[in-house]
Amino acid sequence: MAGTINKVILIGHLGDDVKMHYFEGGNAIGRFPIATNETYTNKQTGEKITSTEWHNIVVRNKLAEICEKYLTKGDKIYCEGRIKTRQWEDDAGNKRYTTEIHVVDMTFLTTKKELNAPQQAPTTKIEKAATSEQSINDVADDDLPF
Repeated sequence: MAGTINKVILIGHLGDDVKMHYFEGGNAIGRFPIATNETYTNKQTGEKITSTEWHNIVVRNKLAEICEKYLTKGDKIYCEGRIKTRQWEDDAGNKRYTTEIHVVDMTFLTTKKELNAPQQAPTTKIEKAATSEQSINDVADDDLPF
C-alpha cells in the first residue's frame, strides 16, 4: 500500500466544558476531553468491568465556536479527526508529550439536558438545524433521473 491513513472516529461524553483560546488573526482553538467506555465480563469472576479511556480533543475556528456555544460537560458527541502528538518543554526543562485528536467533523448526539428531561421534550435548535441540514443533503442526494 503506497498511502497512509491517520483517521480517528470517536463517540463519547464530554468530560469538561470547552476551553477556548483566541488568536490575533481572529482564529480560535477549543480543547476538551471526551471519555469512551469499554465494558467486558471477566471470565473468571463473571463480573462486568468497565474501563474508561480519555481523549484530548482539539477543534479550530468556526467548529470551536460552535462547540463552545452548544456543548457542556456530559454531552455525547460523534467526532472524526486525526491523531497528533505534540512535544514541549516544561518549566523544569523536561520534554513533555501529549496526544490529541484534531477534529474536522463532529455531530452532537445527545445533550445532558435531553438526558435529564422527560421523554417527550421539545427538540432543541441543534436538533432542528441538524435535521434541516440532513433533509437538504437528502434532497441533493435524491437527484436521480428515475
